[in-house]
Amino acid sequence: MNPATNLVLVGPMGAGKTCVGRWLAERFGLRMVDADKEIERVAGASINTIFECEGESGFRTRERTTIATLLGDDGLVLSTGGGAVLDADNRRLLRERGFVVHLHVGVEQQLERLARDRSRPLLARGDREDVLRTLAAQRAPLYAEVADLVFDTNDYSSTEAAARLAQELDARWQRPAPRSAADAAGRTQTEPT
Repeated sequence: MNPATNLVLVGPMGAGKTCVGRWLAERFGLRMVDADKEIERVAGASINTIFECEGESGFRTRERTTIATLLGDDGLVLSTGGGAVLDADNRRLLRERGFVVHLHVGVEQQLERLARDRSRPLLARGDREDVLRTLAAQRAPLYAEVADLVFDTNDYSSTEAAARLAQELDARWQRPAPRSAADAAGRTQTEPT
């Protein structure tokens, strides 16, 4: 088990990371952050626009910076983009600063959940099913590398998945007290004499 003050959700698009994350943040009294939304906020542009202007490599650079900044804090649920695990530094940081849950979903369920979604640049590349199968094959070992817990969302609504996952987390997630500001800055607090 990985004791951590942050809960990190990884997994493919359509797994329910953001919806489940919101529910879990409320349940555990944590702050919810969607890494992709934070990238858009900081950039002042949509993910699609970033991909168009900077390509996937430009987006991944922004993603790496955003994840490092966010995980410098404690007490949050972080919903990552599906490709966040592609970067070795991200994988290291996710493991060091969070209890990582891999929300798994099969390609058939992804196709159903993402049928009307036109906001994802990687799905604009040819046949959606082929794209999703290729991404799953590339990324599954990386999700496994970082995961403290794997949770399958195939058969659940986001609310059902979150409720069941919360039960798993109650049993498996060790939550140390959040670091104080002094500890986070590398200073030690002393008792008054």
